[in-house]
Amino acid sequence: MTTRSFAIALSVSLGLSLSLALPGATALAGTASTFVATAVADAHRTPIVRLVQADAADEAIAIIASSGGEHRFSIEVADTPDERAQGLMFRETMAADVGMLFDYGTDQTGVAFWMKNTPLPLDMIFIRADGTITQIAVDTTPYSLEPIASREPVRFVLEVNAGITAKLGITPGDRLRHPRVTGP
Repeated sequence: MTTRSFAIALSVSLGLSLSLALPGATALAGTASTFVATAVADAHRTPIVRLVQADAADEAIAIIASSGGEHRFSIEVADTPDERAQGLMFRETMAADVGMLFDYGTDQTGVAFWMKNTPLPLDMIFIRADGTITQIAVDTTPYSLEPIASREPVRFVLEVNAGITAKLGITPGDRLRHPRVTGP
């Protein structure tokens, strides 16, 4: 097995230019403020770094407005069948302010999840297309094959670490703000 390592250093200051070139990758260049970097690991614990142009940067942030204030999460969006099927499987750690937003395109009935191959306990936040949280499945059981289903049609599910919703006071009726949300 061949292991490749690389480092990315970003200094944020007005007008600083940034360039990135990795073997087998397209070179990117611009100012530091035009990119958002996210780092994740795939199923084999291989680090993946994604640089996203600023016009798509808003996609990488989800904000939940609750009675306790606004809570910001750096997210990955899973909006294809393959991405939704993979989800957070095999991930062993995740920062407290990170999550994955599953997008089904429109409100769907029968949205259900399981925890197969998922070692992290999660809170699953079920959300309508207008951004309203309908229910929260708290502290899901790692590796469980028990279905965790929405009780009503939803477009989105935001998965975050178990305990985050209670800690931040996020409850049904709170709102998700994200560019994909339609409505008020």
